[in-house]
Amino acid sequence: MGPINSEARMSPNVQPAVNETAIAFHDVDVGYRSRPIFLGLNQEIQRGSFRAILGENGSGKSTLLKTVAGILPPLRGRVEYGNGARVIGYVPQKEQLDALYLFSARDVALMGACRTVGPGRPLGKSARERALQMLELTGALEFKDRLFAQLSGGQKQRTLIARALMTDPQVLILDEPTAGVDHAACESILQLLVQLHRERQLTILLVTHDLPLVRRYVTTAMWVRDGKIIEGAAAELLAPKRVGELLGIELE
Repeated sequence: MGPINSEARMSPNVQPAVNETAIAFHDVDVGYRSRPIFLGLNQEIQRGSFRAILGENGSGKSTLLKTVAGILPPLRGRVEYGNGARVIGYVPQKEQLDALYLFSARDVALMGACRTVGPGRPLGKSARERALQMLELTGALEFKDRLFAQLSGGQKQRTLIARALMTDPQVLILDEPTAGVDHAACESILQLLVQLHRERQLTILLVTHDLPLVRRYVTTAMWVRDGKIIEGAAAELLAPKRVGELLGIELE
């Protein structure tokens, strides 16, 4: 893919090339241990769409994301995946992986190949070469030999995105990719996602609190509130007056 280019900055919102469903919820209850946060969800995510999940802390954003990723099974109902969409790249919150202090960025990226070779089997030359390719793709190659725990927030995210791309997913899911990252790095990460979205036709779904970045870069927003999802074009749903309504406050 190469470095981020000026076109990625100028044209962030890319419409899906094919109007197909990537992921569909059919009367799904979402939650933990029979304690649902969402009841009877019927939701479709279109192939090639770029969506953000937003909402207040504790509203269930990450829980919903994990259900989409297949990490958390639904309490009821079914989740269906369209052609190719079952291969999902998942980028967790980076704080969950800080214990990987003994691993380099290259090692962390290489972990993304483990699901393709099976437990206990060694990773071959092709997997190692692909890890380097994915690190280069995400702009993380220059610090491939540094320990993951010593990387900056933005560098960790680029490494984790490289790991998620190892299986050539059709859907990329990210949980708080801009949390704890400075503004310049946030911009850079979103520009990377825009380029992946456009050039690879990836379906992208991310949880974030960064409303200005969503307005600038993301096509569709899904606001989570009181166990419901309010969906709309990002520019419209995240207009200041509308955000005030969603938060129950008055914004200028």
